[in-house]
Amino acid sequence: MSLPAPPLDPRPRRRPDLVALEGYHSPQVDVAVRLNTNESPYPPPAAWAEAVAEEVAGVEWHRYPDRQARRLRSALAELHGVAPEQVYVANGSNEVIQALCLAYGGRGRAVGVFEPTYRLHSHIPSITGTSVATGARSAELSLDLDEVRRVVAEVEPALTFLCSPNNPTGMLDPPEAVAEVAATSAGLVVVDEAYAEFSPWSALELVDDDRALVVTRTFSKTWSMAGARLGYLVGPAWVVEDLSAVTLPYHLDAFKQAAGRLALRFEDDMRRRVSAVVAERARLVAGLGTLAVRQWPSAANFVLFRPVDADGSTVWQGLVERGVLVRDCSSWPGLDGCLRVTVGTPEEDDAFLGALGEVLT
Repeated sequence: MSLPAPPLDPRPRRRPDLVALEGYHSPQVDVAVRLNTNESPYPPPAAWAEAVAEEVAGVEWHRYPDRQARRLRSALAELHGVAPEQVYVANGSNEVIQALCLAYGGRGRAVGVFEPTYRLHSHIPSITGTSVATGARSAELSLDLDEVRRVVAEVEPALTFLCSPNNPTGMLDPPEAVAEVAATSAGLVVVDEAYAEFSPWSALELVDDDRALVVTRTFSKTWSMAGARLGYLVGPAWVVEDLSAVTLPYHLDAFKQAAGRLALRFEDDMRRRVSAVVAERARLVAGLGTLAVRQWPSAANFVLFRPVDADGSTVWQGLVERGVLVRDCSSWPGLDGCLRVTVGTPEEDDAFLGALGEVLT
C-alpha cells in the first residue's frame, strides 16, 4: 500500500494573532559588569542554601509534590498577615500573570495597561488571546488617572495592570491613586509589586475579599532567588479559587516549595540586603547627578536615565565596549533615548559610573 506524499511544508501554522509576536528577552552579553536584569547583587545567605540542601535530600522524588503547596502558602500568609486561602503560588510572578489572563481574559475580553510599563503585561495577555487596551502615562511618566478612566470607560477591561514601583521607570504609584483605580475599574486590578520591598508603601494594605484587587510578588529580587523562578499573589480568596481552576496539576515542584518556604526563615537577612541596596541606590543616583543625564526618581532597585546630549543606543554600545551591560529601553513606548541600570555592588556601580562618564565625554 502506497502512502500519500507528505505536504510540501509540514510545519503547523502559528495562530494568526501571534504571527507578528516576538518572544520577550533581555540581551545577555559576556561582560564583567551586568546591570540589565534587576537581579539582586547579593546571594542569599549560605545558611539558607544549607537548609535547602538538607530538606531536598529527604524529598521523595518518586512522589508528586503537594499540589496545593500548603506549607509554602501558609508561610507566606503568616508573613503578610492574611489567610492561606488568599495566597496563590506559581513559577515566577509571570506565571501568576498568565494564570490571571487564563482565568479572566481570553477572546472578547481586554486588559488595560499604561505605557511605559512592564512589557509582559501586554505580552502575556496577547499569548492568551486577550486584547490589550493601552493608555499613556503623563509627560513625567507618572500614572495618569484621566487615562485610566478613559481606558476603563472605553473597553471595561477584565484586568487592569499597575506596576508599582513601575518597571522600567522606578516610580511608585501613591496609595490614593491605586485606591482610585480600584474603585474605578470594571474588573480586577492587578498591582505588580516585584520591587515593593525597596519602596516605602505597598498595596497589600488594600487587599480584601470584598475588593477586586490583587498584589503579585516575586522571590527573584529581594529574596535573591532569581534562579528558583518563584512568585506569588495575595488577593481575595475567590480569586485564588478561580486561578486554581486554570493551573496545571502539580505545577510547582517540590524544590521550589521547599526553597521558598525556607527563605522566609531568613527575613532579617533579606531586610539587610534591601537596606544595603537602597543605600547604594542613593549613592548611584548621586553619581548620575554629576553627569549629563536626566534621571527619574526610583523606589526600586534600578534607575531610569536618559543621556542629555547623546543617543541612548550609542551610549549603551559604548558601555558594552567598556565591559558594562545595562538595559536599552530607547525603543520602548515613551522612552526615547532612555537606559535603565540595576543597582549593583559598590564596585559594579563605580565601574558603571566610570564607564558612563567616559562614554559621555
